[in-house]
Formats: sequence, structure tokens, C-alpha cells
Amino acid sequence: MSEKSIKVFVVDDHALFREGVKFVLSQMEGVEVVGEAENGVVFLEALKKQRPDVVFIDVSMPEMDGVTAVEKAIAKYPDLKMIALTSYGDEVYYYKMIKAGALGFVLKKAGKDQLEQALHTVVKGESYFPGDLMRKLIFKVSNEGEEAIVNGEIALSAREKEVLLHICQGYTNNEISDKLFISPKTVDNYRSALLQKTGTRNSAHMVMFAIKNRLIEV
Repeated sequence: MSEKSIKVFVVDDHALFREGVKFVLSQMEGVEVVGEAENGVVFLEALKKQRPDVVFIDVSMPEMDGVTAVEKAIAKYPDLKMIALTSYGDEVYYYKMIKAGALGFVLKKAGKDQLEQALHTVVKGESYFPGDLMRKLIFKVSNEGEEAIVNGEIALSAREKEVLLHICQGYTNNEISDKLFISPKTVDNYRSALLQKTGTRNSAHMVMFAIKNRLIEV
């Protein structure tokens, strides 16, 4: 396997499902499955010996759930890219997983194409959400009062609001650059400024924060 291969780790408490995900990932070009764990405790222990690039992790597990495991793993290894494996009914965990540091979600019923798309999206540091999950996420966070702030506490320029809206709509830096006729580097600067102003850890967290606090209307 090439040194440039994407090293992937799978965490899920169901052995049969875990084997299936590992098999699908192993069939992808340039991907190497380097480990697996049945819960967050075993996963964190494994990280002491094996450092993957991307982790697919179940939301709900015994011993230590996905939220806690993601939080602890990212606190120690900030460069880890985490993707939540989720089922319908896990909506209560969505925002918590994003706040903990997960960059995306994949439904457990997803096929190879969606797994591969999610993998390559988060490797680039971008967020990944299937359309149906994003709609559920927007509905949930828009109707929760938790963590709400007064909009006036965060002062955004017209251009920052414009960039934020496009980020929330799922556009990449290059796509935003084309739409707003500014350079990708300028978009990246706006993204960094927005992360700082909102106090969020990544684009996924910022999107949910912006929707929850009605900084923009999607």
C-alpha cells in the first residue's frame, strides 16, 4: 500500500456491520484500513499505537459513546478527521457530535459511493452531510433554544454574511470564489474570521451554530 494512502479506522459495536464497512473501504483505491474498535474506550487505547487519517465512528455505543470518544480523540489529536456513522433516530446526537469535532455524517444504510465521497471530502478538511440528514439537522437545531445567543453579540459584515450563507449551503471555497468573484484565498480568510467570531471549531460546527442562532436563513 502506498505511503500516500488514506489510513482509515472503523469504530462500531456491531461486529458484522464493522466488517462490512471495513470491506467496502478496503475496495477503494488509495485507502488502507488500519484498525477497528468496538467502542470508544478501545478506540482511544488503539490511537496510542496507530494514527489514522480518518475515523468512521458509531454515534451510540456501550462503554463510551461516539460523542465522548470524538471529543477526547480530537482534544489529543486535533488533526484527526472524524465521520459519524448514524441511523435515523440518532438526531439527538447530531449537534453534539459536530460540537465535539466530527466533520460529517454518513447513514449506516449508505453505499460505497457515499462512503467514498464522505471520506475524500473530510480529508480535504471540508464538512460532509447527505441532503436528508442536513434537512433533519437544520430542523432540529432551528427549533432548539439551547445555546442561543443574541444576534447583536456577533457583528458580521455584509460580505461575511454572504460567505457564511454559501458555506451553510454546502459550497466549497472555490465555488464561493466563483460566485462572489473573489479569490479562494480571500474566501479562506473570511472562513477563518467567521470561525473566530463564532467561536466554533470547524465549518460543520459553524454551520450548525449559525443556523441555531439565526445568523443566517438557509
